[in-house]
Amino acid sequence: MRRSIATVSLSGTLEEKLRAAARAGFDGVEIFENDLIGSALAPRDVRDLAESLGLTIDLYQPFRDFEGVDEARLEHNLRRAEAKFALMVELGVDVMLVCSSVAADSAGDDALAAAQLRRLAETAAPYGVRIAYEALAWGRWVDDYRHAWRLVREADHPGLGVCLDSFHILSRGHDPSAIRDIPGERIFFLQLADAPLMPMDVLHWSRHHRCFPGQGAFDLTGFTGHVLAAGYEGPLSLEVFNDVFRAADPERTAADALRSLAVLEDETARARDREVQVGAGETRVAEPGDDRGEPGRAGPGRGEAPASGPAPAALTRLPAPTRAQGYAFVEIAAPEHAVPGVRAALASLGFRHTRDHRSKPVQLWCGGGARVLLNATDPQLGHTWSGDAAVTALGVDVADADAAMRRAERLLAPPLPRRRDPAEADLRAVAAPDGTSIFFCAQDPDERQDWLSDFTVPVAGGDDAARVALGGIDHVGLFQPFDHFDEASLFYRSVLGLEPDDGIELAAPDGMVRSRAMSRDGAAPRIALNASLLGRGPYEDVRGGPQHVAFACDDVFAVARAMRTHGFEPLRIPDNYYADLACRTDLEPLAVERMREYGILYDRVGEGEFRHFYTPMLDGRLFLEVVQRTGGYAGYGSANSPFRMAAQRAEASR
Repeated sequence: MRRSIATVSLSGTLEEKLRAAARAGFDGVEIFENDLIGSALAPRDVRDLAESLGLTIDLYQPFRDFEGVDEARLEHNLRRAEAKFALMVELGVDVMLVCSSVAADSAGDDALAAAQLRRLAETAAPYGVRIAYEALAWGRWVDDYRHAWRLVREADHPGLGVCLDSFHILSRGHDPSAIRDIPGERIFFLQLADAPLMPMDVLHWSRHHRCFPGQGAFDLTGFTGHVLAAGYEGPLSLEVFNDVFRAADPERTAADALRSLAVLEDETARARDREVQVGAGETRVAEPGDDRGEPGRAGPGRGEAPASGPAPAALTRLPAPTRAQGYAFVEIAAPEHAVPGVRAALASLGFRHTRDHRSKPVQLWCGGGARVLLNATDPQLGHTWSGDAAVTALGVDVADADAAMRRAERLLAPPLPRRRDPAEADLRAVAAPDGTSIFFCAQDPDERQDWLSDFTVPVAGGDDAARVALGGIDHVGLFQPFDHFDEASLFYRSVLGLEPDDGIELAAPDGMVRSRAMSRDGAAPRIALNASLLGRGPYEDVRGGPQHVAFACDDVFAVARAMRTHGFEPLRIPDNYYADLACRTDLEPLAVERMREYGILYDRVGEGEFRHFYTPMLDGRLFLEVVQRTGGYAGYGSANSPFRMAAQRAEASR
């Protein structure tokens, strides 16, 4: 299917938006009227520019407050529309979006509205223009797509159809399954947008908080499946009003947008594959890649199809997901002045420097099931290394590294060139939105991809692991630029197969911090994404915000004691925290006192318990964490995050 994007979804001038859409790989655009009005280019020049870029102009929008008016106002509206039709001829676009009226002086008369929409379609016909009528979620009289379809059906003109917008339908909680009852040829246009669930006025929600598919909470896989099953054959188009997108780099936003559509198409096709209805009450599981079976009648589930009608449109398929299974390693890059502190912190937690890389200044540190690569003098492996000690690379275990790389490249993840000796492992890597390198490490590595075989230089005493008390890497916390927070979430979801939680907002000493955890069924590799809501303060300066690596263990007190024995104190937590802990929990006083002694924090959800402590900041933005999970605890101790951030601020001031 063709892919399109509304110019309102991108920042910049109309010309910049068109170029960004073309470079990302879109087939067409919707021209938002304000973008054309503000452009120095004449409509014919816009058409020529789009054609030179390989773009079609698929929709002109919006035309507002047309129907439900008296005769004098109708004549005025028709003259207004004719001027737009003539303009559309110059632009080379043949579909105009007409929004349901929000005018206070309009009438809620369905017969009148249908008759006037027919007049509009009749007026548009000589210009070769068709009218796509859309029910706004805040429309005065028509706020439901089923109502819009009734008016279109009553008007009964071949040049009048509906525009279906996922936000207007799903934000109101309307059941999208009735889309299957609309003939595909009468669905003139499809607009897609996701959104987080937010308890606010739907108009404000729409104008400021839409996002690309896969970045919000809507079931766009099921929604798109219904539209395609109805027989729609037009473009999949994104119309996203978002304050961040309209201020961000348009080329980066366009690439993120295309990635979201690729994932949506793939997930919709796979949902259709999983269950194909071949008869009443009879199902068969489709073979992978089989899109040809006769669609059957289904309920309002994800990607189900009606019993009759045209064959579903072909969808672009991505290589099958190769989901990450856990962490092979985390790489920390440190400038020379920070190396002793990072080494001391790792050693105090039971890590041992076991081997060095054969050709690069990278050390392998092992602690139980966790591996840390310390890049001491050649840290700039990622795109945006800041100069402080930082997490610069994640190695993730996958079943098939080559397949994972093929999928990542199809999702527009930038591949990272690597400097390596021909005898070294041919690891494949891409850049995450924040510049972190993501390495795909085969779980059953062959000689070509066995990265551990590159660490061939033994270190004296490096095999002494008698005091190691850690398990593996529990999670990694990565601070994101605010503008790229949703982009990062979609990246890790689509490339690594991680699913986001609902997210929370935390009150930090310097402002609000948004946090969203990504995991696979609650298990590793877990990644906690964080961003400053205001984009100011120490969490959003030129170095970037704080990052951390959390290690799992079975006895957090034993690890804390060992760390102290090695002369490394945990982050200092105020006594007030433990006084409050004693009040709000049924923990024994002795247990609370033990936690206070070692700076250990506590959280409990149901039967699950979480005990954890932090090291001090190691170099301005990097710290380490040790966690102990019991009773099925699946969170990250987020209730304690404000106190951790306050303690870090106090430590910095000291």
